[in-house]
Amino acid sequence: MPDRRFGLLAAVLLALTSPLGARPDAVDAALSAAAEAAERGQGITAEAELRKALAAGASRTDVAARMGEAYLLQGKLRNAREWLEPEQFTREDQVLGWRMTGRLLRLEGKLPQAGKAFDKALGMTPNDPLLWVDIARLRYVGGEHLLAVEAAERALQAGPDNPRAIELRAQLLHDSAGPVAAIPLFERGLEAAPDDLPLLTGYAAALGEAGRMADMLAIVRRITELDPRSPVPYYFQAVLAARAGKIDLARNLLNRNGNRLSEVPAAQLLQAALELEAGNSAMAVDMLERLDRNQPFNARVQLVFARALLAVDDHARLRQRFGPLVARPDASPYLLTVLGRSYERTGDRAAAAALLDRAATSSALPIAARDRANLPARPGSFEGFVVAGDNALLKRANGDALAAYSRAAQVRFPEWLMLRAAYAAGGGNAVVLADRYLTAFPASLLAPRLVAGGAAQVGDWNRARLLLENADRRLGHGDVRLLADLSLAQLRSGDAEAALASAEAACHLQRASPVAAQARGMALAKLGRDPVLAAALLDKAERIGGNNPMLKEARALLRH
Repeated sequence: MPDRRFGLLAAVLLALTSPLGARPDAVDAALSAAAEAAERGQGITAEAELRKALAAGASRTDVAARMGEAYLLQGKLRNAREWLEPEQFTREDQVLGWRMTGRLLRLEGKLPQAGKAFDKALGMTPNDPLLWVDIARLRYVGGEHLLAVEAAERALQAGPDNPRAIELRAQLLHDSAGPVAAIPLFERGLEAAPDDLPLLTGYAAALGEAGRMADMLAIVRRITELDPRSPVPYYFQAVLAARAGKIDLARNLLNRNGNRLSEVPAAQLLQAALELEAGNSAMAVDMLERLDRNQPFNARVQLVFARALLAVDDHARLRQRFGPLVARPDASPYLLTVLGRSYERTGDRAAAAALLDRAATSSALPIAARDRANLPARPGSFEGFVVAGDNALLKRANGDALAAYSRAAQVRFPEWLMLRAAYAAGGGNAVVLADRYLTAFPASLLAPRLVAGGAAQVGDWNRARLLLENADRRLGHGDVRLLADLSLAQLRSGDAEAALASAEAACHLQRASPVAAQARGMALAKLGRDPVLAAALLDKAERIGGNNPMLKEARALLRH
């Protein structure tokens, strides 16, 4: 009787030397390659490798979780659902499968179901940094903003060198504490993963917003080396060109992208603004209308959209869209000016004068928006803290308002929130807050105006001038109130010629502005030029805006 052990050994040896014996190696190799591609964010490559694994003998269960991930990376939710919905994953891929299921459900807007899927994964691996990244994103989308920040911290603790954990925490830090604070975290991530494209992109953006343009360009070149087809470098270079006033170059750089940045709102806003500057107003309106529909509360989109509608003389749509906003007590001076120009063009001088007067005399510190006070908001959300602060401010409980705004700023700290917080802080504390904000957010255009005001109050006119000149240059010399303030700072710092130039630019923008008239009259009086015109300008300023000590000072110069 033949030895059964020998027969069994022969069978095993035969299996190992047969063509079928090569299957596990081919499957493992393809699965490994797919995982590496997914880690790089390359969903198409990951899918191709998984198809190889199936062809080599892998079962549907073997690839289900990974195929779901590959399709999610491509944005193909329906395809991802086909692989994830049966919930049939290998033991090794259980966590990945539930994590991808949760991500799919989040993207589909099914937030409670997504939370349950993440809970299943969490029960298996409570310290998976990628899982905590997904939980943080779910909480953020669901309005649990401070809990999202806590989850991002948990992800970073679980994976101190994990690129995705670092990327998310740096993004949240950028929103709340500014690009300067986020830069070291991006650098830490790049030490561990020097070729990680999402980290490099976030790092480049933070460098640009912090004013470190040369460093930003170096990172942009690195992105191009790693991914020559990436549209991101063209976007960053277009931003630089636009800031330098090279409109045609900026447009050409963006146009090289084709439609590859069509889903990036910042790129679309830049492109619309450039088309507007180039005179292609109708094209800009079409682009901005889509942006405004998707982001109805984005103040920057609103301002550019209003300007574009004015450029094409679509006064009916301009007033319909922005009439309610200019009726608010905290309407921006720029929006008031655009609507005023609209009424001016259609011959309604009374309505135009009312809006332009409000624009010229509006305070840099808006009162809390009364129409937000009764808005429903989830407790613990950014909006919830803002509404609580607004309610407190309306009750003149400034301390409570500042505390609520500070909590909101732990999530996001936009300029308008800084203005509310500064208003609540009051006096010298407002200037200190604005100064800190400017340090954290160097690209801010509002903070330098507040800080310059504080510098002017203590007689530091040179600092006020530097701050206002920088803000004026970045705004494109298009803000009447800023130009008038700059003119005064230049005058007080001993440069009356520069003061006159700034005042004349302000008058050119808005001839009815009392602050522009006063600035020009004061500069002329200081220079001893055209006393008749200077006196007329000072009278005009007093007639529209009332008397003040600076008018008396300028008139005294005219009398000597």
